[in-house]
Amino acid sequence: MRASRRKRTNGSPTRARPGDPSESGRTRNSRFSSPPPSSSLLLDSDPITEELAVFEKLQISSPDPNPNPRSFPYSVKQQCWEKAEKIKGRDPDRWRRDPLGNIVFRKLVGCPGCLCHDYDHIVPYSKGGQSTLENCQVLQATVNRSKGNRTEISKSELIQKSSYCRVSGRDMDLLELTAYGNVRRGQDSGGCNIQ
Repeated sequence: MRASRRKRTNGSPTRARPGDPSESGRTRNSRFSSPPPSSSLLLDSDPITEELAVFEKLQISSPDPNPNPRSFPYSVKQQCWEKAEKIKGRDPDRWRRDPLGNIVFRKLVGCPGCLCHDYDHIVPYSKGGQSTLENCQVLQATVNRSKGNRTEISKSELIQKSSYCRVSGRDMDLLELTAYGNVRRGQDSGGCNIQ
């Protein structure tokens, strides 16, 4: 048995149907014979000018940015890092201690590891704390998350929330090699420089 095959059409007729009002009075090439509309007609039409008016009112950013953003500006983060306690024998641009004594590595920001840090609002933002240098501290990320927006939490409670890890000098060297491609010592190290 042979299956009969039909020729599929795309639904648009090749010839005008009798009695079709859209084709009455037209010649075969009449749609190509009319001149294109002039550009002045296109620009003066109402729908386009209305759309242009909508786009003219759009703004990329607000004229007065929030004077107190939730996150710290880059310059404040840089200064906040500088005011954190230095670690003897280590490059202060790469290693610091938070107020609880936890060692933090500059390249590790916002992750949950023991060497990761956040820039913390001392007075929480939700309670009116400003995003300024005076209200900024480098804090181990796990401690910052457990602190939340509480102000009535003691230093001993925060220390208990610290993610403890014992990091040797060799571990620190390996982290620096991985992150920066070299190891730099602080000026106060007094020992050999490993390059």
